[in-house]
Amino acid sequence: MMPFDAYKTYLALKNHFTKDTYDYHKYAGKTRASLQSFYKRKDRFWFEKLSRSKTEEEVVDFFVSNFVSSDDPTNLWIGNIIREGEDTYKRWQKRNQSLTYFFKQETENLFGENKVDDVFDCSKGHPIILKKFLTGKISPETMIIYDRIFGYLNNFDKKLKDPVWETVSLKLKKYSSFIHIDVFHYKKICKQIILEEA
Repeated sequence: MMPFDAYKTYLALKNHFTKDTYDYHKYAGKTRASLQSFYKRKDRFWFEKLSRSKTEEEVVDFFVSNFVSSDDPTNLWIGNIIREGEDTYKRWQKRNQSLTYFFKQETENLFGENKVDDVFDCSKGHPIILKKFLTGKISPETMIIYDRIFGYLNNFDKKLKDPVWETVSLKLKKYSSFIHIDVFHYKKICKQIILEEA
């Protein structure tokens, strides 16, 4: 991978996670980036280093992990990625390599304390599941798996009209296309835990 390609990947994924209209997969990661603008950047050497140390797939994962781990991807500065990106990437890799384990832990904690209906109840403002996510007790991956099982995202979009949820909703929807799982497997785990806790 060339340094300019790493830069283009960064721009494409930034657009993907921050703009409603841009879809990384649909546009195959294409952007209007020019070589000229790349050479004017003070941080281009970092992109050179990144392109030498990672494969094309790893560069994509690296940026996805950083955008999805950010509280607000629109305000994620490249300097933060340069400084903390590698640690964020390693934590993300660990979570994804042990996804079943993390999902099970988070599901036991969530449904061990709460009934299913209460978890998704928006009638008094932010539901339990969102509060848990915002305090880091539920990972974005588990949130996406829950949406594939319970289909709660669209319902929340209709009922929660606040900037906090809008930021979370956009992030989860954008991240969802990078999560490839066997929904049936996770449905089974979820059902088992909920029945045990009932």
